[in-house]
Amino acid sequence: MDLLLDLLNSRPLVDGEERDALGDPAGGGRWARERGGDGSPEELALLRRARDVLGDVVRGGSPPAALGPLLEGVRRVPGFTSGGLRWTLETPPHARLAVEAVLAWAAAEERFPGRLRACANDECRLFLLDRSRANRARWCSMAVCGNREKARRHYERTR
Repeated sequence: MDLLLDLLNSRPLVDGEERDALGDPAGGGRWARERGGDGSPEELALLRRARDVLGDVVRGGSPPAALGPLLEGVRRVPGFTSGGLRWTLETPPHARLAVEAVLAWAAAEERFPGRLRACANDECRLFLLDRSRANRARWCSMAVCGNREKARRHYERTR
């Protein structure tokens, strides 16, 4: 799940300015290598595409089937080890991180249906995975987005 949220949140707005962790080859390559990727230009292009499609699916702008092209040519192969059955993911090296992010999305939808969502602050681009019992989390950060929204509503009520 960490990779999924890292990818979805890799293009935040900071003080109204977009900061894209995958935008330049050096920074994007470092981001990918820190998560086990190779940092190649092909990998970065696929990660940006996966981020855009995943974000659109999570927001409800596209159906889950839109993720299908990201999984073309991917196979899970069973194998036996001394510990039992183990599944191995077979994918081109440059596609592994993007594929793992899509698989993490599928796992989140299965384990936490409806809990992966965009921050309720319209001026924020971040996503959150609500693990609270009540399933009522709305903001990526209560200290930042939640506080701003509550302050904004309080100001409007007291005007």
